[in-house]
Amino acid sequence: MLLLLLAAFTWINKRYTTILPLQEQLSQPVLEVVEAGTFVPARAQGSVGSNLRHYSMRWNPATAYSLPIRTELPVLPAKYSVLLTIELWPEKDLLTAPNDVMQELMQGAFDQQIDQLCARIAAQQNTYYLRLNPEMEVPAKVYPWQNQAPKSFSNAYRYFAQRCRKLAPQAKLVWGPAGYPGDLEFWPGADVVDLVSITLGSASEAQAPAYPGGSTGPDALLRKLHRVAIVEKPVVILGSPAVPRKSFQREWLVAAARDMRAHQQWMAQSAHSARALRRSIQSKAADTPPVLGVLDRNHLLVDQPAVRVEHLFTDWLQIMNGGLQKDLQGVFSRNHDVILTVEPWNGPDKPRDPNVLANILRGHYDKQLKTLYGLLANTRHTIYLRWAHEMEIPITRYAWQSQNPLTYIKAYRYFALFNQENNADIRLVWGPAGDRGSLDFWPGDDVVDYISIAIYGLPDKNITDHTQQETFRDIFLRKTCRMEFVHKPIFITEFGVKGPDDFQQQWLQGAAQTLREHPEVVGACYFNWQDLPEAWGNIQAPDWSITPAAFNKFAAMLQATPPPADRAQSLAKAN
Repeated sequence: MLLLLLAAFTWINKRYTTILPLQEQLSQPVLEVVEAGTFVPARAQGSVGSNLRHYSMRWNPATAYSLPIRTELPVLPAKYSVLLTIELWPEKDLLTAPNDVMQELMQGAFDQQIDQLCARIAAQQNTYYLRLNPEMEVPAKVYPWQNQAPKSFSNAYRYFAQRCRKLAPQAKLVWGPAGYPGDLEFWPGADVVDLVSITLGSASEAQAPAYPGGSTGPDALLRKLHRVAIVEKPVVILGSPAVPRKSFQREWLVAAARDMRAHQQWMAQSAHSARALRRSIQSKAADTPPVLGVLDRNHLLVDQPAVRVEHLFTDWLQIMNGGLQKDLQGVFSRNHDVILTVEPWNGPDKPRDPNVLANILRGHYDKQLKTLYGLLANTRHTIYLRWAHEMEIPITRYAWQSQNPLTYIKAYRYFALFNQENNADIRLVWGPAGDRGSLDFWPGDDVVDYISIAIYGLPDKNITDHTQQETFRDIFLRKTCRMEFVHKPIFITEFGVKGPDDFQQQWLQGAAQTLREHPEVVGACYFNWQDLPEAWGNIQAPDWSITPAAFNKFAAMLQATPPPADRAQSLAKAN
């Protein structure tokens, strides 16, 4: 019996030896705390970096046999506040047992720790800022809560935050992304966030260097502040071994604040403009399907009765040599409206201007822009004008990709506002692919009428088996979720699926059902063409082309009145 008790005690002790006591995070100091909107030091709040001390603790799931949990808090003078980072770790090694700690949190595994911590905080004179599981958005393997579904993280964070709000209402809650592209996908809601933290030189980002700009230095600080500006919360700037306190220069923050405030007209983001989207949805008759269009260079579908808009791509060369004018005349002769995607270069086979965005701002392409708007003037057709699309993808297929988001925004606005006196019916379309970090490039409510996303079945270009393609619904929900902070109707200017006819029809049936359930989608344009071979390397470029019969079947399903329950549910989500 004694041996059994000793074994049990050894098991319990071993089980919780990975619970780390409270320790000060000297390697991740608080560099500064800045106000929302102005990005100046938040001295008025009494939470200046020098008075905010950073500590951390690590928790494992509680069990019925757990020993008392150690949650000693630091003894500090009243002038100090405490940023307390709480890390939730599985009981075993991450590589051998990658438990979903956020799911365990939702199931109550950490309730005992939360309750005891909040009881201790409630008795303290210092202000506590609680930060749970940071750097969640970085696709790395540093922490067990990374590479998880954004909704799972935000739901679990809300569980933690709401419990803390109830038990220690004086505590402040800190949402702690690294400031990496895609962080806003993990946003848990303004009601459970008092401050946001970003980290310069985080360990996670060292494993995920896909995006330009890096994670250290003044440029990284500017980009990270820009990414979280839309949530309109004060920001805690944290250092790291790569950016210790002695390396941080106040001039970085001064320059970032100056650059962002200088463009406050487009930095006044759209987090509070949901009413505009609701009005646009409610003004749309319940039985009005999306406008249906095609990109169809072989003219196999353009004469189908359901087609109301055609998609054209153009560039500087076509604008100036008459090619665009000829293409527009062809579309208008069929009495169709046009989606016009303007690619600011002379075509992929011509020499590229690597500084095209900066040179647009310098006026180097004013002649091309004047000619373009002249071609679009005095037409009785609607023109959906999309410029420099898929800018957020961190590749170099286009000269405007992998660029500074602030430079892109300025160039987009320059293009959109170039000709204020044009009397054409032009609708401005902001056209990300809908990938991670799209909102870094949001140019502002006043220069966007519609948001465009691209939906293609292939989640990865290395997939050659057509049956491995994602459904339209899965892609649609993932990409539109990324637009949570901006409230504009959606025009899907590109979508397509490859494979045999029966598979394409099945995929399109699901697409029609999804579109019928989402009244915020005002248009959808099928890409009836093969993608550019040079973009796919040694793999055969996918051909999205469908037969007229498949297209007409899709159009018929799309034009059917959606079931009332589906429509009501979609309207409720939009509101």
